[in-house]
Amino acid sequence: MDDNAVTPLRDFKVLTLALNVPGPVTAARLVGLGASVTKIEPPSGDPLAQVCPDWYQSLSRHQEIIQLDLKSSDNRSQLEQLLKPCDLLLTASRPKALTRLDLDWPTLHQRYPRLSQVAIVGSSGEQADLPGHDLTYQARLGLLNPPALPRTLVADLAGAEQAVGAALALLLARERDGTGGYRQVALAEAAAAFAEPLNYGLTTPGGMLGGGLPEYNLYRTRQGWVALAALEPHFWQRLQQALGLSQPGEKDLAECFLARTAVDWERWGGDHDLPIVALKAPLDEQ
Repeated sequence: MDDNAVTPLRDFKVLTLALNVPGPVTAARLVGLGASVTKIEPPSGDPLAQVCPDWYQSLSRHQEIIQLDLKSSDNRSQLEQLLKPCDLLLTASRPKALTRLDLDWPTLHQRYPRLSQVAIVGSSGEQADLPGHDLTYQARLGLLNPPALPRTLVADLAGAEQAVGAALALLLARERDGTGGYRQVALAEAAAAFAEPLNYGLTTPGGMLGGGLPEYNLYRTRQGWVALAALEPHFWQRLQQALGLSQPGEKDLAECFLARTAVDWERWGGDHDLPIVALKAPLDEQ
């Protein structure tokens, strides 16, 4: 951890049972804020360690990893000892699974009144036990363009950031009144928040940020593509002056950008204080 980092969660202890992506990302963010994090994994480990070991290692830095079989009475006793000094429990299991382990919020709160819990679930309320993953949440929201799979995990990462916010709010409230609290973070709802620009028409095809503006678009160059984001009037005016054009349309700019390579245009944009960036090739094309 960076010695110069802001650490508002120093001296706070977090215990996480959350596997895969949202939980580990949340835990890593909390570590970055100074929290001491202990992670409980099953004997088989976190699936993320198998499918993406480098990312798993990155997210697990500065955490204590303990493997426990929570179906074992001896291991459950060890979990209870780990929970006693903790300020926050992070989970990412369906509610019925937590209930079977006596880790549901009413049971926990009775035993550890100062402990707070952030429960990451797929959907909220009565649908919290429904199965789902990032792909299905994006599919329901119209964020996919088949047959291509999404290039990032919108629901998982959005949910992780909401979980961090929930953790901070719970710990602040606990410091004020001395009693732990509970927050449920639904990945489906987190993804829905990220889908709002699409739902409101801002990023739909032809929308203002979906290709409807020549000054905010993607253009093919002599080699590669560039992203142009001269959205503010002063950038748009500066671009026109630098190119010697007056109110150019998309076709005008498309012809203009073919004169140089993407790398050259990015350098040119830097020289003219303009937001022009060469597109990085997808990993599968590098």
